[in-house]
Amino acid sequence: MKRIFLFLATNLAVMLTLSVVAHLLGVNRFLDAQGMNFGALLGFAALFGFGGAFVSLAISKWSAKMAVGARVITEPANAGEVWLVESVARHARSAGIAMPEVAIYDADEVNAFATGMRRDNALVAVSTGLLRRMTSDEADAVIAHEVSHIANGDMVTLALIQGVLNTFVIFISRMVGWFVDRVVLRNEEGPSIGYYVTFFVLEIGLGILASTVVMYFSRQREFRADAGAADLAGRQRMIAALERLRSESGELPTQVAALGIAGGQRGGWQRWFASHPPLEERIAALRAHGGAAGARFTTA
Repeated sequence: MKRIFLFLATNLAVMLTLSVVAHLLGVNRFLDAQGMNFGALLGFAALFGFGGAFVSLAISKWSAKMAVGARVITEPANAGEVWLVESVARHARSAGIAMPEVAIYDADEVNAFATGMRRDNALVAVSTGLLRRMTSDEADAVIAHEVSHIANGDMVTLALIQGVLNTFVIFISRMVGWFVDRVVLRNEEGPSIGYYVTFFVLEIGLGILASTVVMYFSRQREFRADAGAADLAGRQRMIAALERLRSESGELPTQVAALGIAGGQRGGWQRWFASHPPLEERIAALRAHGGAAGARFTTA
């Protein structure tokens, strides 16, 4: 219940903040009885499209830690925490990024995630279940995978993609709503119910389509992070880690599930909405390419 409340409260705060900014900039007044101001509409769409994506990214470390109850390790309390911090530090040096925050959260699931707005100000968190049920080589490969995500700038890249798609969804749905209201229904007295129904339905439909595009890029980034982890920790270690995850992975809370090492495994039509490829495909890709393809880190 606490996680659901946190998720809803965070999103409400983001929307209220963007609404205030839109009012101050005047871009929320894009439609009146005289017609539609497409320039203002584009500004409104961009503000909410990119603003929502990047505000969420900016608070991602805080919200992720709150969602899973993660504790940042400032002073390692035992040998396991010492090993975890040293593993993250070693891979961060090899990948050419600043040392991320390292956190641990109490859960029986075998999982880990990374997030953060910048490559040099990120977070790597692992579950206690991962440390208990994986070998040190397997856990080291998982950590390398998360560091690879940070080094490749995956969180920022996906936020940019999400922002562009959100902007188009908001702009197109309202533009078509105005067209239906004015041209089809011939309403000349300001926005009517036809405008609101049209843009509402389109925003949902186009939003669903847009999410499949975001998830496609997310799946491609997982292959790239696997390859980066193979480069950092060794191909066989990464394959062994994925094999372990296939039998023992657990689910993260919904709001951070896409950040995890395994993600939600879905089949059939639901695969279009999966943030991660099937573990079998990831293992096959590593075996086929030797962990070399796409293993170089970028700032994208």
